[in-house]
Amino acid sequence: MHPATGCDLFNQMVEHNASLNQTFAALADPTRRAILARLRQGSCTVGALAEPFSMSLAAVSKHLRALERAGLVAREVEGREHHLSLNAEPLRAAAEWTADYREFWDERLDALEAMLESHSEWRKR
Repeated sequence: MHPATGCDLFNQMVEHNASLNQTFAALADPTRRAILARLRQGSCTVGALAEPFSMSLAAVSKHLRALERAGLVAREVEGREHHLSLNAEPLRAAAEWTADYREFWDERLDALEAMLESHSEWRKR
């Protein structure tokens, strides 16, 4: 594809959005967020991750696969043990995406505050 057509940029945006979609989908579930919180403390085995949850190992594994698809969890196999660790890099893109909207709302709230202050000053007269 020719760069002048914008197709390359469009393809990059689609890939970025797909990755972002997987990140937000993974973060949407409280069990997966709890798993990530545990992995912030360091890597551990699947069994150790599953312990605090009142669900089957198969159910926890399903959550882990969603986290792996999103690139949030890395797996290392040593014999029969699977060690998992946090990969926080995809969270950077999610944080940048939400930061854009934070700026949007900060600007709107600043404008509202200014309008309310000017209205209040006008009413005092």
